[in-house]
Amino acid sequence: MKEESIPYRKTVFVCVHARSDGRTSCGDPGRGGIELAQALKDGAKRLGLKDTIRVAKTGCLDLCEMGPNVFLYPDDQWLSDLKPEDADAILKKAAAK
Repeated sequence: MKEESIPYRKTVFVCVHARSDGRTSCGDPGRGGIELAQALKDGAKRLGLKDTIRVAKTGCLDLCEMGPNVFLYPDDQWLSDLKPEDADAILKKAAAK
């Protein structure tokens, strides 16, 4: 096993899950999860945070009705009811700690 140093200080997990059973999900068209994930990735590059903050698309975080949802790790912060326009504020929040 090769041990590596941790490549990122923070990870922003953003739900992009979509369901076919009719239950609301963050990745549904018009909900904004997929657009939020892209805005976070673009924002990390634009704000010079790409080397310290990893934006990771994730499957269901199980609170899609409250979403789109983001989990900031290792800060243990959960953010809900987000929009792509919130991306810069989310990244700045993640970078501040």
